[in-house]
Amino acid sequence: MSNPQQLRYSKEHEWLSGAEDGVSTVGITEHAANALGDVVFVQLPAVGDTVTAGETCGELESTKSVSDLYSPVSGEVVEANQDVVDDPSLVNSAPFEGGWLFKVRVAEEPGDLLSADEYTAFTAG
Repeated sequence: MSNPQQLRYSKEHEWLSGAEDGVSTVGITEHAANALGDVVFVQLPAVGDTVTAGETCGELESTKSVSDLYSPVSGEVVEANQDVVDDPSLVNSAPFEGGWLFKVRVAEEPGDLLSADEYTAFTAG
């Protein structure tokens, strides 16, 4: 499993893209998707919702369990991925591409996000 170098990662297993015009994309990592098993339901924050770094903002349900979705940053949701709501398996098949979850206008980014190498080491231990 290879974590894209250009992304940053939370210890709750979400990834965050670099901001483009102040907006970053959020998803869950391949590690998390594999641990969850086949994702069958996704509840995402709605456009206009305010999310807070480290707090629950949605839910992922798989054939194995239900898992909270945590926001890696604070800000306002500007887009939710309707494709993932319609086809939750995208979270498993393309966690870093079509399986992204939502886009957020970042107000505040915590200092504890990990690089790809740090996240790989974190999940290995």
